[in-house]
Amino acid sequence: MTEEKIRVLVAKPGLDGHDRGARVIASAFRDAGMEVVYTGLHQTPEMIVTAAIQEDVDVVAMSVLSGAHMTLFPRVRELLAAEGADHILITGGGIIPPEDIALLREQGIGRLFGPGTATSEAVAYIRKWFAEQGRGSWTASS
Repeated sequence: MTEEKIRVLVAKPGLDGHDRGARVIASAFRDAGMEVVYTGLHQTPEMIVTAAIQEDVDVVAMSVLSGAHMTLFPRVRELLAAEGADHILITGGGIIPPEDIALLREQGIGRLFGPGTATSEAVAYIRKWFAEQGRGSWTASS
């Protein structure tokens, strides 16, 4: 019996053209044995949600450096819910003030990681979530 692989979509929404962090985390997830889909630059929330559903992912990890995190994360969450896919964990990172992180958590967004966070921390977070929640039952308190 083989272990079920965690499927992660790494997305780079908005007009921000800095994708080094997204590429680094995508590689870290892949090296950790996860299946990774990287959407590339300049993705809209609609494009991200379409890809997440088509790829049947467990996690959407977004990299947001543009300051649009208070719009982008909730919009992806809203669109996933509209598609009946609100069981998908939304996590990510970028330049996000602590007070905004708290507000996003209240809106159902998972843990957000700032600059300098070890990639192993994000890998451990997703593995823990997957072990506890599995597919289809995530809540913001996870």
